[in-house]
Amino acid sequence: MKNTFLSLSVLLLSAQITLISAQTKQEENLNPIVQNFVNEIKSNSQVEQMAHELLDKVGPRLVGTPEMLASNNWTADKMKSWGVEAELQKYGTWKGWQRGITHVDMTYPRVKTLVATQLAWSPATKKAVEAEVITLPKVSTKAAFDAWLPSVKGKIVLMAQYQKIGRSDEQIKEFATPELYEKLKAEKETATKDYREFVNNIGYDNTTLPEALEKAGAAGIAISNWTGIMGANRIFGAKTAKIPMFDIDLEDYGMLYRLAENGSKPRIKVDAQSKVLPEATSFNTIGMIKGTEKPEEYVILSAHLDSWDGAQGATDNGTGVLTMLETIRILKKYYPNPKRTIIVGLWGSEEQGLNGSRGFVADHPEIMKGVQAVFNQDNGTGRVVDISGQGFVNSYDYIGKWLNAVPKNIKDQIKSTFPGNPGGGGSDHASFVAAGVPGFSLSSLNWGYFGYTWHTTKDTYDKIVFDEVKNNVILTATLAYMASEDPEFTSREKRAMPLNEKGESAKWPEQKEPMRSSKDYK
Repeated sequence: MKNTFLSLSVLLLSAQITLISAQTKQEENLNPIVQNFVNEIKSNSQVEQMAHELLDKVGPRLVGTPEMLASNNWTADKMKSWGVEAELQKYGTWKGWQRGITHVDMTYPRVKTLVATQLAWSPATKKAVEAEVITLPKVSTKAAFDAWLPSVKGKIVLMAQYQKIGRSDEQIKEFATPELYEKLKAEKETATKDYREFVNNIGYDNTTLPEALEKAGAAGIAISNWTGIMGANRIFGAKTAKIPMFDIDLEDYGMLYRLAENGSKPRIKVDAQSKVLPEATSFNTIGMIKGTEKPEEYVILSAHLDSWDGAQGATDNGTGVLTMLETIRILKKYYPNPKRTIIVGLWGSEEQGLNGSRGFVADHPEIMKGVQAVFNQDNGTGRVVDISGQGFVNSYDYIGKWLNAVPKNIKDQIKSTFPGNPGGGGSDHASFVAAGVPGFSLSSLNWGYFGYTWHTTKDTYDKIVFDEVKNNVILTATLAYMASEDPEFTSREKRAMPLNEKGESAKWPEQKEPMRSSKDYK
């Protein structure tokens, strides 16, 4: 009797679960095309394999490098393999360069291999250079600094601010007493302020100071561009023409600094290998599925393909590239005959000023006049949580309508702001907005993006949260599908701009010309 009762209970419970599940599915009632997107991503996503191919095999994608060109070819070939038209479109040139090994050892007062990375476009050492390490002087005028400058000849200069504490603010706050936290916070703020005042007082900046040190005969320049998160340093471009400029992790940099300051005269050996290559052609990768009813109207899927090269460029912006590639793959599979033409734009040289997307906007006025919407993704691995109307008065009408087709579990995560303000920079949607074209940033939850992975040595494959990226693919594909199907062309009416801090009406961002070469890049 007991077993019979348990069996009936289990059957009733099972029936209730089945009923609830069926009701849930019935409540969702997705558009069949959108349901196909969901099913495909759940059962046959290509995102992880593509991430391996792009990030592990091709690697980082610094403009002007062979790896950048390899990524252009890889993305074009990938789209062609799905039956999507794809080509490389030239927008300019850039100085050619290829990273080699960076090996830095402390040789005195003891031997230790240091964690170091040469900066992008850094000159190489023809052979390993060994030299004494010195710090910047404690002076307060340009005259005093310039009098000190000759002493750098033949030495490696530590140019960055010394960080006394290498723990994150969050960790200090977690473990310190309130009094100690405030004390350490004030000390750090004072040290940062003092360093900035020092650089200002000696009459240089982050570009001209390396140039002055190089001109005075320094053998190399070391910095430590620490993010404030343990283990993460940012890697940008070198500011020298003939001597190596490289980044040293906070811990090793601090050790060298203390040794130099205390009179130990530390020495390091630097082997920084790189190749200066001929001027490289800069490309955008463009994919296209032609529209059947309105082929001269366009939905654009946007992400920048380039990256800085301290790591792999995984969350900046490998995840955006993967989102757009996977989106065009499933659109081609389940929506092969769109009403409007769907373009994928994977831009070059975003990191140096949105150059690839600005070039595309400038070079294709015939496309710009017919753009229905641009969907851009570029701020990390997280799920999309914010979409702004970018200052277009009626953006709520069409974005809201398109979002209604998105699966509820994805749509409910998104906060929208309408009409919002136009983006003046920051990522490639701004290139379109400045031209009066409805361009929208699919802004994602940051997952520590700005502190931990943005332009850092830690922006690697393992930082990608693939479940979040897959949801972003479903969102982007649905928005693209709905924008393509919409019987109406989107309004481009701009909002009345709010007052700025001076009490004047702010201006809509101006359309800017791309930097077509690196000759004026600093």
